Amino acid sequence: MALEAIRYSRGSLEILDQLRLPQHSRYEAVGSVRQAWEAIRAMKVRGAPAIALVGCLSLAVELQAGAGGPGLAALVAFVRDALSFLVTARPTAVNLARAASQLADAAALEAEREGATEEAVREREGLPEKVFSKPTRTGQRKPSLQGPGDETVPGETRPYNQGARLTAFELVYERIPATLIADSMAAAAMAHRGVSAVIVGADRVVANGDTANKVGTYQLAIAAKHHGIPFYVAAPSSSCDLHLETGRDIIIEERPGRELTDVNGVRIAAPGIEVWNPAFDVTPHNLITGGIITELGVFAPEELRAALTGPQE
Repeated sequence: MALEAIRYSRGSLEILDQLRLPQHSRYEAVGSVRQAWEAIRAMKVRGAPAIALVGCLSLAVELQAGAGGPGLAALVAFVRDALSFLVTARPTAVNLARAASQLADAAALEAEREGATEEAVREREGLPEKVFSKPTRTGQRKPSLQGPGDETVPGETRPYNQGARLTAFELVYERIPATLIADSMAAAAMAHRGVSAVIVGADRVVANGDTANKVGTYQLAIAAKHHGIPFYVAAPSSSCDLHLETGRDIIIEERPGRELTDVNGVRIAAPGIEVWNPAFDVTPHNLITGGIITELGVFAPEELRAALTGPQE
């Protein structure tokens, strides 16, 4: 049985607090858009599709509780403001921004009909089937190396240690053979452990195939290229953004310096040291040598646009 990252029923939303893993599996209630924003920003929930899901379902919970004010105009304004606010929590991931835009447009159309609030709730509740074909786990798709046989070699994913805390937890939970390494060991693992492929996730893939993912992905791609190992990006089509042409157009979120200087609330870095802490980096499309894996198939970066839009006249 998969460990679900999100639990939802009409009027009730709970998330698995990923900051507590792997020591504790604890669910936290999310009753408002503000609480969802705080949970997303604090990285209690991660993974671009899961972030979009939590954000939009939190709005459904508020609407079900009667939020939105009297009158259709007030309802539409409430929905648009709430969605615009949610997007600011994690600006690099495209899924939340796209879902917010679609739902804001839908709210404007729904307001012209009777039962607008009910329709708005149903629209947001319908998002899980569009985003996930089965129950989601922790939403993580951190960089991993495919070792000999069935072995997976995940990195620790500094500075927030999602690989050690979350990916490793999932692999053990699902009884998948795995060996954890420090991020700095990746190139050595490629050279000495028979790595056959490198597979990473994506928060945004743009039209030319450039990919934004957890910081450290770029250097994995460079090392894979050097060792002649195929490098794959695994992402749903909802993480692909054809409105941006190249990775230079992607906004890269920067996180607080304490995430790098502190571990479990204890400072390990010298006082006074400056910190640069981008949450993501961009891997150029020419380093994605294996392809981009989506629910529609596996495509070379230059094939992505046609795969998502269909044949062009």
